[in-house]
Amino acid sequence: MDLGYAQVDVGRQARQGLPEIVYGPGKKMREIAGIVRVLLDRNDGPVLVTRTGPGTAAGVLALVPGGGYDADARLMTWRRARPLGHTVAVVTAGTADGPVAAEAAAVATALGLTTTVIRDVGVAGIHRVLAETETLRAADSVIVVAGMEGALASVVGGLVETPVIAVPTSTGYGAALEGVTALLAMLTSCAAGITVVNIDSGFGAALAAYRLTRRQR
Repeated sequence: MDLGYAQVDVGRQARQGLPEIVYGPGKKMREIAGIVRVLLDRNDGPVLVTRTGPGTAAGVLALVPGGGYDADARLMTWRRARPLGHTVAVVTAGTADGPVAAEAAAVATALGLTTTVIRDVGVAGIHRVLAETETLRAADSVIVVAGMEGALASVVGGLVETPVIAVPTSTGYGAALEGVTALLAMLTSCAAGITVVNIDSGFGAALAAYRLTRRQR
């Protein structure tokens, strides 16, 4: 649907099970509001806008009432999905990885996944993640959020049989290369079968977890 400033994909829910999800940066408040109105009108699924600051969120919500805003996740949501019966554990290596994990957890929850967050269990204190082994094994899928050298994804991948989705973050000093080191480490993990998404993409990890539910349902 052509709005002049955007071509809204109103058929995506029919193709993929979810309406188009809106990337907030670079868009004016009135543009986001216009897109959201179309998505709400032409679909019946959840409508999400990612990476929005509190000022933008307040302005859009004033134009399109009925939504909610998660400041930690920078996520705006209208019409959350009903629970799908799929559980996701979101695991962080350190506190600095929190914003990316918050996005993953909030998006997953908005899409109907039941989410548990396990914080600050990086491999420098390996006992911390080992203490969470049973919780990790009980989840239908696990999202691992880690910067630095990204080793937590390999550790978790060696502990559980369920799908592991690894998110490298830009956390770390010089040779961490703003997440590239963690990305390459996760891609070359010896824990076979790990799925790796883009740097800082909590959103991408949540969508990967959601896609895992499609055939199950």
